[in-house]
Parts: sequence; structure tokens; C-alpha cells
Amino acid sequence: MTLLDIFPSLRSAMTPRLDPALWPISTRHDQSGRICIGDVSLEEIADQYGTPTYVVDEADVRHRCRMYREIFPDAEIVYAGKALMIRAMAKWVSDEGLGVDVCSAGELTIALTAGVDPARIILHGNAKSVAELRVAVNAGVGRIVLDSHSEALRLASVCTRPQKVLIRVTPGIDIHGHKAVATGIVDQKFGLPAFSEELDRAVAAVSAAPHLQLIGLHCHLGSQITDPEHFRSGINTMIAQMDDIRRSHGIILTELDLGGGHGIPYVPGDAQLDLTRLAIVIDESLDDACTRNRFPRPEIVLEPGRAIAARAGVTLYRVANIKTISGGRTFVSVDGGMSDNPRVSLYNSRYDVELVNRHSNAPLEEVTVVGRHCESGDEISVGIQLPADLHEGDLLGVPCTGAYHHSMASTYNSVCRPPVIAVLGGVARPLIRRESINDLLAREVGI
Repeated sequence: MTLLDIFPSLRSAMTPRLDPALWPISTRHDQSGRICIGDVSLEEIADQYGTPTYVVDEADVRHRCRMYREIFPDAEIVYAGKALMIRAMAKWVSDEGLGVDVCSAGELTIALTAGVDPARIILHGNAKSVAELRVAVNAGVGRIVLDSHSEALRLASVCTRPQKVLIRVTPGIDIHGHKAVATGIVDQKFGLPAFSEELDRAVAAVSAAPHLQLIGLHCHLGSQITDPEHFRSGINTMIAQMDDIRRSHGIILTELDLGGGHGIPYVPGDAQLDLTRLAIVIDESLDDACTRNRFPRPEIVLEPGRAIAARAGVTLYRVANIKTISGGRTFVSVDGGMSDNPRVSLYNSRYDVELVNRHSNAPLEEVTVVGRHCESGDEISVGIQLPADLHEGDLLGVPCTGAYHHSMASTYNSVCRPPVIAVLGGVARPLIRRESINDLLAREVGI
């Protein structure tokens, strides 16, 4: 029996062991020392729905949507659906006044069936098929972002009604950093280089199409950007490009979509993008660039995805076994892994891990949390500190897993994908059921 068992009231005075920058806003400890989100114990969720399981805090999602609208009152905020595209998520962000961007017919269908206004949907993608373009036009999506000259021709061939379009431009900005993915550089698959012949041809193709209306440009500098000054450089280039289009084609563009890529922390001490500072940088940069080019100030669109969804999500795992290698590491194996979180293998991403079903006073020891898959690279967190009394059956929680986890999950090793469980106001409800072996077999049509 511990002191906390004798005096439960001391729990309220415990130093929090969770970093609030990583966990959902509703996270707390109950009187038993268990971690709760949305006033629901994570242990109770695991007991009811099994593990691994994705848990999403609806209040956290709505909070971040409202924060964006408050900090950027004059910008249009559009949720980047690829981060987590399920009907509930699309409805939550739409309820909070955000649009939704999609990059496939499947994501478009999810948004439409969730009740999202088609006029507030933006279609992205670097290899859209004619069928996808036709579906988007017929649905009445607000804007289609064109990625190439040939795509402009394909869209023109299927478009029988007025359609607003943007053209994606790569401004030639290289985002450095161990977590950053650069999509603003010229030599990559997205968009067309600024001030290039390829871009000029795409503008001309749109201008010649009777039903296409070019209203602006789109750029995306990269992912996990933590320095807002990168956006200053991006805006300077994009406004100069918009002015060049005005001079060359006689078109005054009224919209500049700056994409997303807003950096968030994944482990304690990680840097994150200061959104208030970003708002100042955008405002200053627009004033400077528009004055310098004598160009009318365009409307701004921002597309946060990870910054809306990631910190609302926690993944739950059961400890399957603990193995210490003589002269080596201690491995904590859990019942999930790279099939529900491929980001460690793909991007060398780092994650925090916490014991969530009880409070432990044991000293911390360094372990490596690994998955169940037949791959040596199936790791969830390397060199993480967990209590020395960790044992089989304990429940672990991994925060910041609301974005790019359900979306990128696979059935590797024929392991079924986890459910998605929403929490709010003491109630847990399933949004996506757990995949079953029968689901996997249902796609097999013969031997």
C-alpha cells in the first residue's frame, strides 16, 4: 500500500506527469490515478473496445478550430482532410465554420455524406483522374487546385458549368529541420515552379477554357514548420508571381492559399509554430509585398490538418511482454505497431508514451516500445522512460496520434485496423468499428 492509497486526497497535489502540449485539453487523472480524456477513463475504453484503439477528443478538435478562427479572423480556414478524414471529423470542423480540403473521390464522398457544403470543399491532388474531376465538378466543389497543364486540359474537357480553380505553385523555398518535409522546393512532384514556362502554359490553358475561372494560387511550403518567417518568404514570392500573371495575362487573382504544415510538438520540448506570430507575419508580409508590387491584397486561405487533429488523438496499447537483453535494451512489446502507426518507420518520427491505467511511484527506466509486426523497424518509441514496475497487461497511451494514423493504417501481417472512439462529456462512442478478419476475407474473390 502506498501513501496515495492511504491519503487519496494527495492525488490532486501530484505533479502532473503529462505534458499538456501533447495531450488533449480534457486530459486529467481520476482518483485512482488513471488517465481520463473527455471525462472517460482510458482503461474503461480499452476494456470495452479492446486494443489497439484510437481515442479522439471531440472537445479538443473543436477548441483548435475555434482558436484558428479567432487568431486568423480575416482568413478562410480549411481543414486538410488527409490528416484524419472520417465523417465525424468532417462534421465537427464544418460545424465550427471550417471548410474541408480533400485529395481523392473517397475523401470527397466522406465530406459530402457528412453534410459539408460542397462550396466549402477544395479538391487537391497531383494525379487526379478524369473521373475524379468529373465527380468534383458535378458535386459543385468550391475550388479545384490544378497541379499541371495537362490537368487543366482534362478539367476543361469535363467541365460543363462554371468552376473556380487555383494553380499550385512551388515558390522555391527549402524548409530545413529534422521533422520537416519540404514541398515548397522546385524539384518535387507537387505543383509548378514559380515564374516558369510550365506555369505560364497552365495559366493560359485555364484562361482559354470557357468554364474555368482562375481566382488564385496555392502553395504549400512543407510540413512541421515551426519558424513563421518561412511564410514571409513564401508570400513575397507568391505576390510577385500573382503580379506577373496580371502583367502577362491580364488576370487579377484575388485568393492566395498558403496551405498548412503548421508544426506541433510530439515529445516534450519539441518546438511548435506560434500561430499568433504567424498571423503577424502574414499581415506584415502581405502589406509589404502588395505595396511593393502595387497589387491588391488577396484573400488568404490556410489549410491546417495535423494542427487540428493530432493532439486530439491518443492510441491505446496493451503490454504483451517485456524482455531485457543482457548487455542490451529492454523491449516492451505491445499489441499494435507499424500497421496503426507507420510514421516511425516512414519518417523516423518520435512519440511520447505513458502508463495510463494506474499511477506508479516506481523509478523510471529507459525502454524501447516495439510493435507486434515481423519487422525489426516496427518501433513506437525508442529510449522512452517508463516505470520500472511496468508489467504485462498494463495499458500504454501514445499522444499526438490523431493525424496520419487512422488515415495511414494498413493491414500488414493481416492485422486488423483499430477502431476510432470519440469521447465527450463522459461518453465514449465508436466512430469507426474495429476491422475484422471477415472484412479482410470479404475482398478475396477466388483461389
